[in-house]
Amino acid sequence: MGSRALGGNDGGGNRWRSYGGDGGTLHSNKSAANKYRRSSRGETDMESSPPTITVHVKFAGRTIPVVVSASASTAELKLLLQPLTNVLPRGQRLICKGKVLAEAAILSSMQVGDGSKVMLIASEGLHQGDGPITKNSSGPAASAKRTSNVKENHTQKQEIVSKSHAERWKITGVIALSGSSLKAVPEEVWDCGSSVRVLDVCNNSIEGIPHKIAALKSLNKLLVTANDISDEGICWEGLSCVQALIVLSLSQNRLVTLPPSLGSLTFLRELRIANNMLGNLPVEIGLLKQLEILIANNNRITLLPSSIGDCESLIEVNLSSNLLAELPEAFGNLQNLKTLIIRNNGLNSLPSTLFKKCWRLTTLYLHGTGITNDILRQVEGWEEFDERRRQKYQKQLDFRVGSSGVFDEGADDSDRRS
Repeated sequence: MGSRALGGNDGGGNRWRSYGGDGGTLHSNKSAANKYRRSSRGETDMESSPPTITVHVKFAGRTIPVVVSASASTAELKLLLQPLTNVLPRGQRLICKGKVLAEAAILSSMQVGDGSKVMLIASEGLHQGDGPITKNSSGPAASAKRTSNVKENHTQKQEIVSKSHAERWKITGVIALSGSSLKAVPEEVWDCGSSVRVLDVCNNSIEGIPHKIAALKSLNKLLVTANDISDEGICWEGLSCVQALIVLSLSQNRLVTLPPSLGSLTFLRELRIANNMLGNLPVEIGLLKQLEILIANNNRITLLPSSIGDCESLIEVNLSSNLLAELPEAFGNLQNLKTLIIRNNGLNSLPSTLFKKCWRLTTLYLHGTGITNDILRQVEGWEEFDERRRQKYQKQLDFRVGSSGVFDEGADDSDRRS
């Protein structure tokens, strides 16, 4: 019977390939490259390949067979498990034969050998993306929300656009059709042409934005949150003609990619694309020189283009609950940045110049990442950053009521466990 191959990243910079089973058996592409080089020199695997073992890890209702070097440590095994479970290494507790596996210990020294069964217990909150991958994991939470919206609204009558509605839209410049059980934007909307400044069709079941959007030349705000729009549903050619657009909200839809033409919306100040299925952001995002707010949390973003450092007006960035392993060094170019929220990602470090160059930064949230408070304090410029944020929140600290009064350092303590 054939095996099914999957690919991914082991969290430590190496590519892996998975075969069969519920979670797949891991093999490093790096090892394959070494094998090729040995073969070219006439060497055999028996002579130079390090011995490997297969460990069966039980987690969340499934068994994940993992191939690892016989001389590997617990820490190395945790890195392999990160992309398969979404649980950060420091949030993993591995137990074999009733004993917790020590972080730095070699697996063989703890009687973990070929065929051994290991149980993984995950600490709450210490994960990347939307949460740990379980046997019954499904799509993003946004899908459930959209389904809920449809159920709530399916008995509602489709709103009929009357002549008086259209006349009022032209006078006010505002079209408010949120929660109207729409499956498409009404034709009367496009007839309003350049008189429209705001189009709000959130919380519907709309599947597309047609080329007719180009007729709304004066549109400043396009709000399409919580609909059923896929990549093919948006005519970006038409949207690119709306050069007056300042706010674009596409959160809670079914977007997988954003096209290069996004960069043509050069007057955009606010971009909301949270709760989709985006794997990356286009390089052309760097053309959005006036962009001030970027909300892209709860996607599947694994890598950010360095061109994001060209978005010189950025003030607030939210990239929480993605699959980021690092931030580009170009983040240090965002000198207007005040708020950076990157909870629940696979980050283990920050750009070296973040605190030094982003001298307006006062709000930073790193909970649920590999960056602990101890690591945070080692970053150059941290003292100045800490002084800025404490000055900002001094009044809250002095007059806080109904709480412990403990200042949130922005990251987890090193000893946090389940």
